Amino acid sequence: MKYRTLGASGTVVSTQTLGTMTFGSEADEETSGEILEAFAAAGGTLVDTADVYSRGVSEEIIGRWLAKHPTEAAQLVIATKGRFPMGDGPNDVGLSRRHLRAALDASLTRLGTDHIDLYQMHAWDAVTPIEETLRFLDDAVTAGKISYYGFSNYLGWHVAKAAATARAHGWTAPVSLQPQYSLLVRDIEHETVAACLDSGLGMLPWSPLAGGWLTGKYQRDAAPTGESRLGEDPERGMEAYAPRNAQQRTWEVVDAVREVADASGASMAQVALAWVAAQPAVTSVILGARTVAQLADNLGAADLVLPQESLDKLTAVSAPTMDDYPYGRLGIDQRRREVPDAG
Repeated sequence: MKYRTLGASGTVVSTQTLGTMTFGSEADEETSGEILEAFAAAGGTLVDTADVYSRGVSEEIIGRWLAKHPTEAAQLVIATKGRFPMGDGPNDVGLSRRHLRAALDASLTRLGTDHIDLYQMHAWDAVTPIEETLRFLDDAVTAGKISYYGFSNYLGWHVAKAAATARAHGWTAPVSLQPQYSLLVRDIEHETVAACLDSGLGMLPWSPLAGGWLTGKYQRDAAPTGESRLGEDPERGMEAYAPRNAQQRTWEVVDAVREVADASGASMAQVALAWVAAQPAVTSVILGARTVAQLADNLGAADLVLPQESLDKLTAVSAPTMDDYPYGRLGIDQRRREVPDAG
């Protein structure tokens, strides 16, 4: 396992994060415990959850495991999230001081701790003033309830505004962003990656295997089958499968991942994960394993260093579309300026 600092903070985390959205739903408590144990044994340190994962059960499972494994728990960095509804009231949602206070306390209780290392805002809230959210988070740091805070699913301007507002008021600054990012989903490169680099936020990409597509488990123009989220529910599976199947780019990327995997002696999943880990601003890549076997294969990407020519090949074939304004020929490409050669 390799390690990097969490954004501009001094805390060091593993370059792979254990995502626990499956805990309590697709993975029972025994399997979840085995996954946690395998991750810790491999040197993994960052564990990510959220209050809405299995309606709080994911946090509860992690809390019980931490209590039974104090030695391993001492090395782990625990991250959770708040923002989405956990009740039916009008204030049981959002990033208001009122909701976040209740959500944070409830997460602390479920995790069985008095402190969370990284508390993340699960999505932007257009209703609550950003100052209210940031002041609450600064207060939570001062009170010792959290060490750091970050965001998830924020746009580039959300990140820039939040970071600039925190600096302007002298409040604790954010350290991370958790976006969707993979060889098949690269739109954050338009502006969000640059915003993170400018603001000193480390990225924790989720769905780096694009929901299993980059593992090679799906076949073109064939209904998903077998042990997969799409295969378990044919109707929902085809609804999610059809749009991506119809894109020529999807299969060009999948074929390129397969070719690089064959050449490197690694699995397709390991290649896709290694590409994400090598991108600018990325601190740690979130693994969403449902079984110990899946986790074991994914962990193999931690020490995989792809040759530059392989990285270039994958980057080129998966390039995001930037044809439309303001990103294409009539947009930012026209505004690029090169400094004349002084010689």
